[in-house]
Order: sequence, then structure tokens, then C-alpha cells
Amino acid sequence: MAEITLDGLELQSIEEVHDLFARALDLPEWYGRNLDALFDCLTDAHEPVTVRLLREDELRERLGRRGGALIRLLRRAAEESPNVTLLEESR
Repeated sequence: MAEITLDGLELQSIEEVHDLFARALDLPEWYGRNLDALFDCLTDAHEPVTVRLLREDELRERLGRRGGALIRLLRRAAEESPNVTLLEESR
């Protein structure tokens, strides 16, 4: 099982987000490092993946449009795949 924590106070860029997912999911070198590729990797995962989202407002502020798109993607992946769990926390 993979667990990824996205903390709005720690992440500075969308590249850091892709780095976290690539490490946690052991993605190949050719992983596309874009939101479409991330969605495909999450929804195709054969093992459970838990994403813990902390301080969503700060994440949106730091990542701008991409932050909002990332959060929408995570919610959609959790709806579509039984192996993806999104835990949203405001602390």
C-alpha cells in the first residue's frame, strides 16, 4: 500500500507533487509527469493508494491553477477507483 501526503505548507511546485507520486508509486522513468499521466497511474493502480491532503487552501495558493486541477483530479480518481482513497484534512 502506498501513502502520499500532500501538505500545502511544504510543497512549492507541481514538480514536487510529481516527485512524491513517482517515488511512492515506484513509477517508471518514462512517467509523463503531467496530470493526465498521474490520473492514469492512480486509477490503474493494483495496490491501494491513500492520498492525505493537508491544508488545501495553501496548496491551491502555492500551485495556482494546477493546485485546483490536482485536487479535482484526486477527488475524481478516488470516485472512480476502489484502490484510491483521498483523506482531506484542514489542520
